[in-house]
Amino acid sequence: MTTSNLILFKNLLPWATLETLYMVIVSSIIALVLGTPLGVLLSVTRKGHIKENPIFYKILSTFVNVGRSFPFAILMIVLIPFTRWIIGTSLGTTAAIVPLSVAAAPFFARLVEQSVNEVDKHIIEASVMMGASTSQIIKKVLLKEPLPSLISNFFNMMINLVGYSAMAGLVGGGGLGKVAIQYGYNHFNIFIMVSTVVLLIVLVEVLQYVSTLITKKMIQRRGLQIHE
Repeated sequence: MTTSNLILFKNLLPWATLETLYMVIVSSIIALVLGTPLGVLLSVTRKGHIKENPIFYKILSTFVNVGRSFPFAILMIVLIPFTRWIIGTSLGTTAAIVPLSVAAAPFFARLVEQSVNEVDKHIIEASVMMGASTSQIIKKVLLKEPLPSLISNFFNMMINLVGYSAMAGLVGGGGLGKVAIQYGYNHFNIFIMVSTVVLLIVLVEVLQYVSTLITKKMIQRRGLQIHE
């Protein structure tokens, strides 16, 4: 390791890692807020569910599918005017949160739909027979029963956003992606490029570990509550 590489490693990579975490965490929270109701709507309006509405489901499903299938690199460019309108600029770490959130919301909506669809229909039917309202069924059954799955899917979304955040460096976003391109690729610095890749892998592994740990504890706690 040369002196210049050591200086870059100490001065750039820690701050770039924090920027990446900032982008991933904030965009994940926004996607959670936007994607959860979308996912619940997709589930409850599908055929045979409590608010069956085939036309509404088809329209919403198509909208979500379009959002999911849009290539992120193109999405960042398309959203530049929208990002400027919201943030005031299309460059920088905060600006990158806009396309990251837009990309993550429909992706998470599908994950929420899958988790909600795993809820036992007998539990839903029992809730309906007991006179529970739609909002009560959603809060106490559809979101509570598959909670371990929802948390696992939330972390899966965050893991995907780590990769997307690196791509944001291509269009002026901050974080490890910017360091990899500006100081690694443009200057043919293999050490910096490899270092950023290693840090991204470490972030993914940490998120996966935390996800597994939380999910296991919730499942174990739920098992103990059932046996009590």
